[in-house]
Amino acid sequence: MDYYIGIDIGTTSTKAVAFSAVGRVLVQQSISYSIKHPQENRSEQNPHEILEAVINCLNNTANSLPQDNPVLIAFSAAMHSLILMDENDHSITDCIIWADNRASELAVELKETTEGKSFYYASGVPIHAMSPFCKLCWLKENETSLFLNASKFIGIKEFVFHRLFGKYIIDTAIASATGLLNTSRLQWDENILNYVSIDTKKLSAIVPTTHIEYLVNNSTNRLSAFQQTAFVIGSSDGALANLGSGATVEGSMSITIGTSSAVRVVKKQAVTDNSMRTFCYHLSGEQYITGGASNNGAIVLQWLKEKILQNSGPYQQFINTAESIHPGSNGLLLLPYILGERAPLWNSSARGVFWNLSIEHTAAHMVRAALEAIVYNTYSIGKILMEKTTVNTIYANGGFADSIFWVQLLADMFNLPVIIPSMEESSAFGAVIIGLQALEIPASFDLPEGKKYFPNVTNHAIYLRQCNKMEHLYELVKKEF
Repeated sequence: MDYYIGIDIGTTSTKAVAFSAVGRVLVQQSISYSIKHPQENRSEQNPHEILEAVINCLNNTANSLPQDNPVLIAFSAAMHSLILMDENDHSITDCIIWADNRASELAVELKETTEGKSFYYASGVPIHAMSPFCKLCWLKENETSLFLNASKFIGIKEFVFHRLFGKYIIDTAIASATGLLNTSRLQWDENILNYVSIDTKKLSAIVPTTHIEYLVNNSTNRLSAFQQTAFVIGSSDGALANLGSGATVEGSMSITIGTSSAVRVVKKQAVTDNSMRTFCYHLSGEQYITGGASNNGAIVLQWLKEKILQNSGPYQQFINTAESIHPGSNGLLLLPYILGERAPLWNSSARGVFWNLSIEHTAAHMVRAALEAIVYNTYSIGKILMEKTTVNTIYANGGFADSIFWVQLLADMFNLPVIIPSMEESSAFGAVIIGLQALEIPASFDLPEGKKYFPNVTNHAIYLRQCNKMEHLYELVKKEF
C-alpha cells in the first residue's frame, strides 16, 4: 500500500504522521527536545538534536509499515529560526528560535522609524524580536565577529535539508517569515539586505513549496527505506494548519491554541496592516496567510497550574474546575502576557497581571480567568482581521480542542460557529496536500465531518465586556512594564 508522510518540525517536538490515500492516519511518531535559555531573553535549541529527531521519526514510521511504500515526505516547520553556519558548513550557533527576545530593544526602536515601517510593508513581518531580520541586526551590532564569520544564515528546515541533500534551499513560505523577503515578489529584498549588511550569497536559494529532492544512493544509510521517496520541501506550520484544517475557503478563519496561539485567514495576495499589527506570509502558489501569533496560549495555563497553584492533578480535571464559575470569572481578569507578547501588542516587555482580585475569588476563578484571557487575546487578534475580512466560520485546532468547555468559550467569544476538524494533525496533513500537488497526484481523501460548536449570545456579551476591559487595562499599565 502507498502512504504519504507529513513531518512537522515544531518548537517542542518533531512529529511524523503517515497517511493513507484516503487520509486515514496509519502511524504517528513524535520525539521531543528541549529549549535552552543560556542567558536572560535567550531561547535556543540544538539543531543536531532536531535533525536526529527528524531522521528517527522517519525511520520509526518506516519500521512500523515495513510492507508498504512511502511515496512522499512533505515538510512543515516552525517559523523565525536562525542558525549561523561557517564556510565548512558547520553551525557556529545553536538554533535561535522565535521566542528569543535578545533583539527586543532594537526592534522597539526600529519599529518607529521610517525604515522599519517600510521593511514591514515590504516583508509583511512585524518589526519584532521574533524575526530573523531583527536577530541579524542585533548580532551585527552586539556579536560582530560572529556575524562577520558566518558564511550562511539559515533556519532549521534549511539545516535539515542541507544535511540530507547537501543544498542550501528555502521554500517561499519559510523565507517570507524571515523579514528578509519581499513577500509580494517572493524574492530577497535588496533594501532590507543592505540594511543588515548581507548579500544573497549568504542566504539559501529560494524554491517553491512544491520543490522535490531525492536522496542520492548511499547518501545516508540511516534513511535507506526512503531511497525512492520524494522529499517535498513544503511550507510553514502556521500556513499548513490552515490548509490541513480546511480553513482556506472564503469566510473561514483558523485559530490554533497550543503552547502558543495563532489566528489566521487565507488571502489571494499579500496584505499588510496600516498599524503594523498583523503578519502576512506566503502559504503556497497564489495563497497567503495574514494574521497574528501570540506567545501566550496554553503555556499560561501550565504556568498557573504548576508554578502558582501547584496543582499536580490531570490537566482536564484542572480545567474542569472552571466550569463551576460563571462566565466573566466574577470580574477577575488576567493579562496573560507572561512571555511578553507578539500579536496583538508586539511588546516583548509586556507581563502578566491578575486584576480585580477579591476575597471571594478562589483557585477555580483564577483557572477560568486564565482560560478566558487566552481566548480574549485570540479575539483581539481576530477582530483586527475581521476589519477587512468577513468571517462566518472558525476552524480550530491545537491541544485546547480536547476541551469541550474551552472550545465552547471560543465560540461564545467570537459569536461564530467553531468547527474542530476530524484531522487533528493539521500541519502534517497540510504538508501532505502540498506533497500531492508537487507529484501531481489527485487527492482522494474521505474524512469525517468535524464537530461543530454554536455560540451562546448571552455569554458573548459578557465576554465582550471583559475583553474590552482587558484591552483597556493593558493600555493603563503598559508604561509600567
